[in-house]
Amino acid sequence: MKAQKLFVSTMDSLAGSCARRFGLGVEIAQFCTAANMDQGFRETDRIVREQTGDIERRIFHGPFNELFPCAIDPKARNLAMERFRQASDLAAQYGANQIIFHAGFVPNVYVPCWFTEQSVLFWRAFLQTQGPDKCFCLENVMEADPQWLKEIVSEVADPRLGICLDVGHANVCSTIDVFRWMECLAPWIRHFHIHNNDGTRDAHGPLDSGSIPMARFLKEAAMQCQNATFTLEVPDGEPEVRWLLKENILED
Repeated sequence: MKAQKLFVSTMDSLAGSCARRFGLGVEIAQFCTAANMDQGFRETDRIVREQTGDIERRIFHGPFNELFPCAIDPKARNLAMERFRQASDLAAQYGANQIIFHAGFVPNVYVPCWFTEQSVLFWRAFLQTQGPDKCFCLENVMEADPQWLKEIVSEVADPRLGICLDVGHANVCSTIDVFRWMECLAPWIRHFHIHNNDGTRDAHGPLDSGSIPMARFLKEAAMQCQNATFTLEVPDGEPEVRWLLKENILED
């Protein structure tokens, strides 16, 4: 993995320092909470600009709280559309043309066929409002089956829409092995969120601490998804960068 393909999430308050030290990019996570685009913007913007500073490579994580592209209530769906457009415009201000959005499945609320069919309609409508230079990645969270995301992106069939495979989420929310997730989604994967856990909760833990064999996974990901990028979505990125170097996964 080359340094230009690795990003550090700003969920790590020292992400900017880590990225500068190792020549990495940053993924802006402060706007996962939509209110930070409104009344909380001034202070959030200050923090983001301090973290990103002179770092050129940036990815933007969009808001997700209570935002569901497949919402049954049309007003709820309209809210998701409004917030996602707002996030896309804001990402451009930070020089980030790759944007991560949660796919939005909720168990026991949406059945899979509704989730996929309505998501296709939502993303087609959303992309009609976006320019040609954007890249949007749907991230799995509570989805139990990679086929659902595959169905959405393949039916939308727009090169601007791909997938962010979050291996930690897949390890917790699905009984399907993370390697099978990657195999199923590989043609559409543009980005990975990498962190580890024991399969019982979304811990966002160290790469070498959990039930995912992360070294093997990342080496296979580099072969199967050669153009994909990766974000360390952990609260302390520097030890993970050093582990990647030690394992000869990240090129020095």
